[in-house]
Amino acid sequence: MTALVVRRLLVDMEQPIPRHWCAGDAFRTALFNALSFSFPFGEQFFIDSVRDGFAKLPPEVQEKLRDDVQGFVGQEATHRRLHGLYNAQLEKNGLVNVWEPRSRERFKALEGVDVRHWLGITAANEHLTAILADFMLHNPDLLGEQDERLKTLWLWHSAEESEHKSVAYDVYQTLDGDYGWRIKWMKRATFLFVSESLRQTVVNLKRDGTLWKWSTWRSAASYLFGKRGMVRLVYGPWKEYLRRDFHPAQVGSEAARKWLAENGDVFVPVGT
Repeated sequence: MTALVVRRLLVDMEQPIPRHWCAGDAFRTALFNALSFSFPFGEQFFIDSVRDGFAKLPPEVQEKLRDDVQGFVGQEATHRRLHGLYNAQLEKNGLVNVWEPRSRERFKALEGVDVRHWLGITAANEHLTAILADFMLHNPDLLGEQDERLKTLWLWHSAEESEHKSVAYDVYQTLDGDYGWRIKWMKRATFLFVSESLRQTVVNLKRDGTLWKWSTWRSAASYLFGKRGMVRLVYGPWKEYLRRDFHPAQVGSEAARKWLAENGDVFVPVGT
């Protein structure tokens, strides 16, 4: 893994967000807004999981992983902050975050359990976000040109998710995380991610008044299952996680490296 750089993104997320900022498309806008609603709580959970797992490692192992863990925490904290600002604008637009309260209630059951369960959940979600990130980086035109600020935010977030996709997995494995539990948590995480993202997307579309428009469902079918459909293209990489000898580094990061190399004018590296 290359050194993880914490970057300050040069975008103003305190400005209003257009109603259909994603290519003028109601469905895609609602879906990305739904994903943003999940991040502040989710990113904090991932940070806590990796920090707590790291604290359980022997000192000599901590030294090997310290830079990766610090970079992971710094990147995720930055994502959490910017999506918090993003979500505040969405709420001003009349959207309601139903995903986060449900997640908070669900994760109360994990208080006091073995940290490897937290890490198993985090590693699974990091793989999900990494493969979705790679999809976005290979299909940036699907974000449209209506709001360059949000397009930049999503591609920057995607690039950093691809960068740090191995950290939680490595801490889990170093703590002798069980293969069976890794697979169980991936299946559970996938079910919850899909069901909650669709629930929040439907809520967003209902608030937007576009839930029952034919154009909305036509767009959903195309974006999810079309020739460049997200579900079609991420299923293969998702399935790779189920292999016993899988490691996140086996999933390509070329698109992320390319985007970061070509867009250095939109962020400033900062210390961790």
